[in-house]
Amino acid sequence: MGRKYFGTDGIRGRVGEAPITPDFVMRLGHAAGKVLAHGAAGGGRPTVLIGKDTRISGYMLEASLEAGLSAAGVDVMLAGPMPTPAIAYLTRALRLSAGVVISASHNPYQDNGIKFFSASGNKLPDAVEVAIESALEQPMDCVSSERLGKARRLDDARGRYIEFCKSTFPGELDLRGLKLVVDCAHGAAYHIAPDVFHELGAEVVAIGNQPNGLNINDGVGATHTDALVAAVCAHRADLGIALDGDADRLLMVDAGGRVYNGDELLYLIVRDRFSNGGIQGAVGTLMTNMAVESALREMGVGFARAKVGDRYVLEMLQERGWQVGAEGSGHMLFLDKHTTGDGIISALQVLSALRRSGVTLAEGTAGMQLWPQSLLNVRLRPGFDWQSSSDLRVAREQAEAQLGNAGRVLIRASGTEPLLRVMVEARDAELARALAGRIASCIPA
Repeated sequence: MGRKYFGTDGIRGRVGEAPITPDFVMRLGHAAGKVLAHGAAGGGRPTVLIGKDTRISGYMLEASLEAGLSAAGVDVMLAGPMPTPAIAYLTRALRLSAGVVISASHNPYQDNGIKFFSASGNKLPDAVEVAIESALEQPMDCVSSERLGKARRLDDARGRYIEFCKSTFPGELDLRGLKLVVDCAHGAAYHIAPDVFHELGAEVVAIGNQPNGLNINDGVGATHTDALVAAVCAHRADLGIALDGDADRLLMVDAGGRVYNGDELLYLIVRDRFSNGGIQGAVGTLMTNMAVESALREMGVGFARAKVGDRYVLEMLQERGWQVGAEGSGHMLFLDKHTTGDGIISALQVLSALRRSGVTLAEGTAGMQLWPQSLLNVRLRPGFDWQSSSDLRVAREQAEAQLGNAGRVLIRASGTEPLLRVMVEARDAELARALAGRIASCIPA
């Protein structure tokens, strides 16, 4: 059975438009509560933790979720603004039934979304999401008054998570002598990330740490790194750290203002682990640069590609028994540190690798030269069946024939937005741009 509402990263959309409306989210909370209550250990009352990012719509959606869960007889703990990976950690640490995050990650403030974590801190299996969607089709009822769920605040969520993040950094290392600029994207980590790095010894300059409900990801964060580059140069910092709105992805900037993406950071960390005890393999995605695969194989480290989406990277890591995976966009997974992608912990992994080796970011990634990639995001017209388009198929086949073994073409629909992503990778940047533009021109506006 397919999923109607859940995408690759929960349910997401424009606030006020289906499905991100108060009534739907209340029904979603009720449906999820029914499924969770049915599977509660020992038949006890389930408890769900709710966190959110800094969007103004979070207040409304939090109240709707709370109402739906309570009507299903589920207790609720409210963490307030917290990074997505913090909710995954706290759900597991507090032995709760599930965690829910209200966030649209890197999207603008007008969007929002709902994503769930299981009791183990992992994203829900497909089967559970299908069960929730099935429950959504049933009329919403309400348990008797004495069985209604209760709600309370989790007052120490921030402190618990800060200590968890610090615990993933090697005890024999510190960040003394480093000056870091930390860009929190006016998002969920605004009151957490700067303190983590400061408490480990770094001098921290925080930007993007003044959320007002409307400015999340607006000109700052991992999707807009110009502000971080400027701040690193202005403050003569050693490094810059860019998070996104819910702090589950990471990009970094060196002292010279160069931006490093997830592919480059993955290579750096794999190289460090290879030199310090070994590593079996790493997982990327269909979008991962060919240079990463080539460099890892030369190193003798296995490499596998998953579908785009950190949940698929996680699934492949679990299947292979590996620990490290990443997307070029900055989602990074270290299963020996956390169950899900975490921007703060990813930054700490990079920093620990640099501290151990005594090299700079540029030096640590010098063994791999990324192939030029041209990525175009083309808005999909409603009703356009891109998979059946003969024009698009012919354009792709012509591009692949021209590239031969010196590049590749990837066309895929976004799992979170009505976009078609056209990516061409080639050793020649101009050729990649030209072919991507030629393919994109076949998509009707």
